[in-house]
Amino acid sequence: MTPTPTLFQRYLNGSLVLQIVIGIFAGILLASFAPETALSLSFFGSLFVSALKAVAPILVFVLVASSIANQQKGTHTNLKPVIHLYLIGTLLAATTAVLVSVLFPTTLVLTATDIQATPPEGILEVLNTLLFKIVDNPVNALVTANFIGILAWGIGLGFALQHANNSTKKALHDVSNAITKIVHMVIRFAPIGIFGLVAQTVAETGFSALLGYSHLLLVLIGCMVLIALVVNPALVYLKLRTNPYPLVFQCLRESGVTAFFTRSSAANIPVNMELCKKLDLHEDTYSVSIPLGATINMAGASITITVLTLAAVHTLGIEFDIATAILLSVVAAVSACGASGVAGGSLLLIPLACSLFGVPNDVAMQVVAVGFIIGVIQDSAETALNSSTDVLFTAAACRAEELKNS
Repeated sequence: MTPTPTLFQRYLNGSLVLQIVIGIFAGILLASFAPETALSLSFFGSLFVSALKAVAPILVFVLVASSIANQQKGTHTNLKPVIHLYLIGTLLAATTAVLVSVLFPTTLVLTATDIQATPPEGILEVLNTLLFKIVDNPVNALVTANFIGILAWGIGLGFALQHANNSTKKALHDVSNAITKIVHMVIRFAPIGIFGLVAQTVAETGFSALLGYSHLLLVLIGCMVLIALVVNPALVYLKLRTNPYPLVFQCLRESGVTAFFTRSSAANIPVNMELCKKLDLHEDTYSVSIPLGATINMAGASITITVLTLAAVHTLGIEFDIATAILLSVVAAVSACGASGVAGGSLLLIPLACSLFGVPNDVAMQVVAVGFIIGVIQDSAETALNSSTDVLFTAAACRAEELKNS
């Protein structure tokens, strides 16, 4: 006679997506009827995000080193087509944001405000920061979650260990598998963590502060929906010549939902790694492309920077042409990889983009303040788009290579 599974075993064996949906609705209901209780239970959300952020750096470092060290000679990693998709996606996102901003211009009500964060002064400063992140001390890179530095050291160690004996490579592979199992356990607690995050967000804001920026939010979210449901599927179709939407919706459901509520690309790296494994993608590819995408795949950031910058430009009545707007938006969005570790993410690149249009810095910082006000939605949607697209483009490149070889 088969023993009756415990409640905990049923939880672990249940549908993760269904459990997350239940957690979302439970968090909204609790925050609506008992906001004080919801705030006290926000501890679960903070704990879940902290656990993801804790495991992500060591996961990336070990997985990248192990994949490269154990790579067979002649194996193709498909990284080049993934990076091409990242760059094309960012360009198309900037173009879409410019066109939508021109068709539906946004006027901001700007008031004096105090912003504590310090944005970069120019592109050279951003690139300088990026270069120093690459040569960061490996221990410091792990402690500060500097994924550019972690990638650099993981790749370097992996190539160096290609000449090690097989037992060393196997040991590294075993460590990689062990950390992956820990990640799997952390992800199983996503429903409880997202319940805490939703309860905290709704209890603290109630979303009432967002009503005054409804037009701006509609433009922002509209652009991101266009990219997620029209542009990205078109790119995947061009790669695979098959219906892209099953893959698109799976990435949005299993990666985008978690990223929306954690609002952290770094925290969502373990989730994306798990999804790539589930999709049976090439580990040598996704072990590098996913953490790389969390740093350089900036479609969402491109939209945020472009829409908010052009809103400031429209508010001040500054004339511009579309070609210049697209070029400057892409420059600012690509530069975001150098400021990705700074609190505020893409919002701190807005003064840089504004300066390229001649917008005064004090006005630009007020636009950043608006970004922080709508950040509950803006940052969540941006992270969901960026993170889910990492998996989508990696899967498209891997499957295109499989089709070519079949």
